[in-house]
Parts: sequence; structure tokens; C-alpha cells
Amino acid sequence: MTARLIDGKAIARTIREAVAREAATLARERGVAPGLAAVLVGEDPASATYVAMKGRACEEAGLVSRIVRLPATTRQEALLDVVRELNRDPAIHGILVQLPLPTGLDARAVMEAINPGKDVDGFHPVNVGRVAMGELESAFVPATPAGVMRLLREEGVELRGAQAVVVGRSDIVGKPGALLLLHQNATVTVCHRSTRDLSAETRRADVLVVAVGRPGTLTIDMVKPGATVIDVGVNRIVDPAAPRGHRLVGDVDEGVREVAGRLTPVPGGVGPMTIAMLLENTVKAAKRAGGR
Repeated sequence: MTARLIDGKAIARTIREAVAREAATLARERGVAPGLAAVLVGEDPASATYVAMKGRACEEAGLVSRIVRLPATTRQEALLDVVRELNRDPAIHGILVQLPLPTGLDARAVMEAINPGKDVDGFHPVNVGRVAMGELESAFVPATPAGVMRLLREEGVELRGAQAVVVGRSDIVGKPGALLLLHQNATVTVCHRSTRDLSAETRRADVLVVAVGRPGTLTIDMVKPGATVIDVGVNRIVDPAAPRGHRLVGDVDEGVREVAGRLTPVPGGVGPMTIAMLLENTVKAAKRAGGR
């Protein structure tokens, strides 16, 4: 058996086209251009790349993108002032603060300062609580787990009664992802660094979501034949044969292709979905701001 590769690029393209149509309708009928502000503190290269990608995606879909760049020496109160100013700005419908923040800044306090109605990353406690309670229509669901769920839906993966295992318990992916699977009536197990026998847990899974940020976490002997495997990890490894001397890999070993039924590639799987779902959240925020 060779796994069917799930084309996240194609599915994300469809979502972005729908977002562009909705943005055009908002502009035509209400004179509103959905606006997304990204706050970048410091000069972390990966963070800068992600923010630039989000900005380009916004512009391509007809959204307004604003990037607020702050030095790594920015103090907590100054960062909170920027967030408060964006909260008050009627032209901005979505706010994201790129993580991780430089040492000394309290990310949790910053997330809590964002207006929940503009929290398109879905990290504010109000949105976290709504996701936990299953109030998904009123919540902003974090973009990466929302993208995972859309991939599963587009692939027609049956979740009701399925054994789902999430490897990783981060607030950004693992925890919300487990809740979303639970809301679809899957039987969910969350694994982490203290799980005693990870292989025993993963081999039971019909659906496996791996999000730990470590290459080779999931190997072929850890996967039930025919399982759907969603690889959320993005890791840069040295590869002298690659044009830039490095390449991107996920958390799932390449050998898993020989046993899984479906598998997301890295790159080209979950990554494009994250940006697409962020754009979708921003348009949703713009609609809500206008009472629709």
C-alpha cells in the first residue's frame, strides 16, 4: 500500500478563491475591505517569513494587510498599547500577534488584550472557551486545527466513532485539534512526552494528527495500515544536496507512506491550509463587525 497524498495546496486554493469572492461582495455591497493586522516583534527570520506570506495572501484575496513591525526591545506595555490601538481601529477586523515573542514579553497577556471579535488566531480565552463548548459558529477556531479538520472533511474521512490520536498537546494545535475531533464524535486520545507507550497508542488510530515539531516522531511501525495521517510538523533539516543546503520535513518519517491510507505531505499539506483558514476567519470577522 502507498498512501494517497492529500493535496493541501489545491484545497487551500479553493478556500482562498471563496474568500476572494466574499471580500469582493463586501466591498461591492457595503464598501468594506476586510483588514488583517499582523504585529511582528523582533527579527526572527521564520516569523518574518510567515508574516510576509500572510500579507501576500491577503492582498491576493482582496483583503487589506497591515504589518506592524516592532523592535525586539519593545516593552510589554508598548506592545499592549499597539494591540489596544488596533482594537479601536474600525478598518482592522482581524489582529494577530506573531509568536513566539521575544524573551521578557508575556504572550498570554497580549493574547488576552486582543478584542475577541478580532482574534482571528483563536487564542483569546473567550474563543478557546467557545471551541471547548462546541460553539464553533460563534468562535474563531485556530487556523491550523481548523485547516486539519477541513482537510479531513474534503477527503471524506469518517470521524464518527473513529479512533483518533493527537500527538502533541500545544494550545495552538494539539488541544484545539483534539476538541474539534471530539465534536465530530471521534474517540480521541492525546499523547505527549509523558505518554508511556506512544507506539501502542498510535497503532490503534484510524486518524493520526502529529504536531510536535520533531522530525521522525512517527515511524512506519507506529501506524495502523490504512490510517489517515495528518503531519502538522514543519522542520528545517540540513541537506547538502538541496539547492539551499536544507529542506523542510514534517514530524512523520517518509516510510509511513508505505502503510498509511492517506497522508499530508510536507510541504504542501497542512501549511497552505493554515493561511487559508486565517483569511476565512478575517472575512468572518468583517461580516460580524457589520452585523451580518
